[in-house]
Amino acid sequence: MKKLLNLKWMALLAVTLTANAQQEKGIMGSANWLNNWTEFKPAKVEYNETNQILYGKITTNTTLYKKNTYLLQGPVYVTNNAVLTIEAGTVIKGDAETNGALIISKGSKIDANGSETDPIVFTSNKPVKKAGDWGGLVILGDAPINKFGGVSSVNYDLDPSQTIYGGTNVTANSGVMRFLRIEFAGKKIKGFKDYSALTFAGVGNKTVIENVMSSFSAGNAFEMLGGDITMKNMVTLRSTGDDYRFSQGTQCKIDNSIAVRHSLYSGANRARCMNVNSYDKKEEADFSKPLTKVTATNCTLVNNTESLAADLTSGLVKEALFIAENTAFTLKRSVVSGFSPAVVLDDDIKPEAGGLKQIKLEEIFFNNCKGNIFVENNSNNEDLEDYYGNPAFFNLYENTPNTELFITSNETKSPDFRVKVGKFTAGK
Repeated sequence: MKKLLNLKWMALLAVTLTANAQQEKGIMGSANWLNNWTEFKPAKVEYNETNQILYGKITTNTTLYKKNTYLLQGPVYVTNNAVLTIEAGTVIKGDAETNGALIISKGSKIDANGSETDPIVFTSNKPVKKAGDWGGLVILGDAPINKFGGVSSVNYDLDPSQTIYGGTNVTANSGVMRFLRIEFAGKKIKGFKDYSALTFAGVGNKTVIENVMSSFSAGNAFEMLGGDITMKNMVTLRSTGDDYRFSQGTQCKIDNSIAVRHSLYSGANRARCMNVNSYDKKEEADFSKPLTKVTATNCTLVNNTESLAADLTSGLVKEALFIAENTAFTLKRSVVSGFSPAVVLDDDIKPEAGGLKQIKLEEIFFNNCKGNIFVENNSNNEDLEDYYGNPAFFNLYENTPNTELFITSNETKSPDFRVKVGKFTAGK
């Protein structure tokens, strides 16, 4: 396997790789923005007992208050163009026995505006919490999707009349989600699709999505079905499914976000940090509509296992990114650390026929990966190594332990996954 650009030669490239450029890889911030609002040991956190039950439909504007602790009993629908406002610091538990979930129907909104020191928390109601205890959050809008007919319905064993999404309104506004955590979601429903911790379906670009964390989801952490959305400061921790899954013509910009995986928590179906598709079934796709286009900048995709070498040898580690045919994907100024390999391209993508024009991998730090970029079912990646190894892309390759690469990746309470570059820290 050819290396892209070994860091040992960085000194010889000083004229083109400035100190400033070196500091821009991965998540950024003048301080550790993961502090205060995230939780990396959610199973050990105790919350107050529930004293309010939410069930059925919420059809008028409603506010949930921090002084209460709420229980989602079964699927709870916010419908009839109602706005559900959630006060900063509010805790909402999903009932495991009744598959608790919160669904914001098309036309309704969620105003979940937490704060750094007082985040909103969705979690399990079980005394001993585990991945998949409850359903998750489903946000439905009327932005475009590329399925025939322009509309669809999520398939989580829910009321079909309340789960329709898709339309023509790119600027649709489903509300605000800021400083919010979702823990132990992703319920598996027999005969239906597994919940994701947070599903955005046909969500428009006026929706505010930032500083949202999913931890220990048994399904995908964040799933985007169509729509036109912008996300920043997103965090995923030990998802069984994909961390970020895009499909149905999603137009998405994601910035300054992180996926923290662990070899032992990945599902058997090759779960990835980012899974980029344009459709679930090709025969259902309307090719007159936009195909999925994702632009990801300053992202950190890391397998933070304690025994990477052994996990690589045993085959427990999978690729970080999968990019399907008929998609456009850009990853810039990012870190991919500890995967096997870093990137897999759909075998229907033909590099020799110009198939790489829509796939841009630039200024990437590939670290501790068993192989870099491959076409699916093809063990010879020499041409791809040559292509993405062109110095014009500024891609780098190295084998550095996470404990040396990141500031404090092994800190259990408040890890810091900003990159150390010499004596410098990745900063704004």
